Amino acid sequence: MQSWSITGQLYEYKYVNKAMKWEEARQYCIQQHTDLATVTNMTDMKRLREAADSDVPNTGAWIGLHRPQPTNRKWHWSLPGLEFNDTNWGFGESSTHDQYCGAISTNLTWMDHECNTSKPFICYNRKTWFEAQRFCRDKHTDLVSGLQQLQDEKLKTIINNTSFDFVYIGLFNDAWEWSNGSSFSFRQWDENNYGDDHKYAMLTQSGMSKTNNSNDGKPFFCYEHVILIKENRTWEEALYYCRHHHHDLVTITNPEDQIWVQEKTKNASSNFVWTGLHYTCTLGFWFWVSDEVVHYKNWASPEQVNECDMSGAMQTGGEHKWFKKHDEEKFNFFCSK
Repeated sequence: MQSWSITGQLYEYKYVNKAMKWEEARQYCIQQHTDLATVTNMTDMKRLREAADSDVPNTGAWIGLHRPQPTNRKWHWSLPGLEFNDTNWGFGESSTHDQYCGAISTNLTWMDHECNTSKPFICYNRKTWFEAQRFCRDKHTDLVSGLQQLQDEKLKTIINNTSFDFVYIGLFNDAWEWSNGSSFSFRQWDENNYGDDHKYAMLTQSGMSKTNNSNDGKPFFCYEHVILIKENRTWEEALYYCRHHHHDLVTITNPEDQIWVQEKTKNASSNFVWTGLHYTCTLGFWFWVSDEVVHYKNWASPEQVNECDMSGAMQTGGEHKWFKKHDEEKFNFFCSK
């Protein structure tokens, strides 16, 4: 069995070049690593191909995306990292059968719409929803997504000046889930592979593809990730535990790391979760215990007073901001592997 790996700050992809069924591949990943690979953005797609040494077979390689039975459809934003909470649906919208893509009308209310009809979108001209998503990701970032973007005054002006009744936005509804239970919304289906009657997903040379046949033997991707320890300990106790049983308390150096960790906080049993961020009273600055410099910051309030014996904890709910907490408080904590 051959395997290759590519490492991110908080997660590592492993490509296992041995043909297994989807369920067998998942059990292997759980036993040897964490689970089948979860993919959160286009950068992860690139990392997967690098882990496979750019040698993904024509028949594809299993990833952790599947459609459990019975199905449970949910709305998602196309732009990775946005949670679908508040809505602005028009009357009678959001639950129409076979209309699983989102659009916005000239009165700025949202509509559900059939995905394969060519419509204008916020980015270019007339395309199906999936074609529009691919175009925006190739040429820009993504289809416009989230309440903050949709309430932008420039966007309102563009929509009001269009000659169409509505245009596509980055909103879609599906029943696909990641095998590790995370709610990441990233999908990158191959062209002409948009059907909704399949159960398993695989990485292809151009994107993601669907199949009903989990018995086909395929290579697959596993991943290793940070671990949430659901025990309440002081910061110092958490530090010793991670260094004894794993590697260290977790370090968060960019928005992508933040998204991965905050997804895990949803399973915590405390209101905050310790990270590896600590304040040195002697030198008067914050640092990561992994010796990384604190460039990326996600403080709830930077004006919080810095005191001796304080460390950084992520809020379990809300926007998952960082808070300065006294070391003797007891929370769950994250270890890096």
